[in-house]
Amino acid sequence: MRAEIVISSPETRVSLLELYTSEGCSSCPPADRWLSKLKSHPELWKSLIPVAFHVDYWNYIGWEDRFSSPEYSSRQRRYAQSRNLKTVYTPGFLLNGEEWRSFFGLRKLSTSTDEHAGNLTLKINDMDIAAHYKPNDTNNKSNYILNIAMLGFGITTDVKSGENKNRQLKHDFTVLGYKTIPLYKTETGYSVMTELPDIVETAPDMAVSAWINKENDLTPIQAAGGWLNK
Repeated sequence: MRAEIVISSPETRVSLLELYTSEGCSSCPPADRWLSKLKSHPELWKSLIPVAFHVDYWNYIGWEDRFSSPEYSSRQRRYAQSRNLKTVYTPGFLLNGEEWRSFFGLRKLSTSTDEHAGNLTLKINDMDIAAHYKPNDTNNKSNYILNIAMLGFGITTDVKSGENKNRQLKHDFTVLGYKTIPLYKTETGYSVMTELPDIVETAPDMAVSAWINKENDLTPIQAAGGWLNK
């Protein structure tokens, strides 16, 4: 049995960068490569957590992305509806729940903030994870949801058909498993214990990320993440 892994956010807000991508989309590999560079970002896991959700709505054009899920496509559509966006697209970025189009321009990624978001702590033992969130406002009556994503790094795919035919794609920060679960009010904040999400496959390197949002509002409030095997 491996030793307990403890991951904790600072009190200030940690930025969640979501990429919606697909192996069946010819415009996505540049975004995937750029996201991979964030492995060396000095603020990785400190004030920045990137995650890559593979959507399934390009699977029909000739290549089925094995990392894709209708749940991830639904998540992107729910964002679009809540932000009054006309359409969903790939590659599509969201930074802290808001459309981030800087990737198509200067690619200026700002994660520094003085916004206090409370502390999120994760304790992982084998396949179990215990989460505790202590918001700044201890008198609030919000219902909170915990999102947990298992991330894979160093993944390669040899694409045999579709728009990326005969290309080898490389992926990092790939969501291999994902789940949500309500948090329960305690004397010191909000807590829950659950199993880590099932994953579609293992990867050379693995990490876990988790973030909090209010019920019926996907906007991330606080996030935490870190390596599982480094």
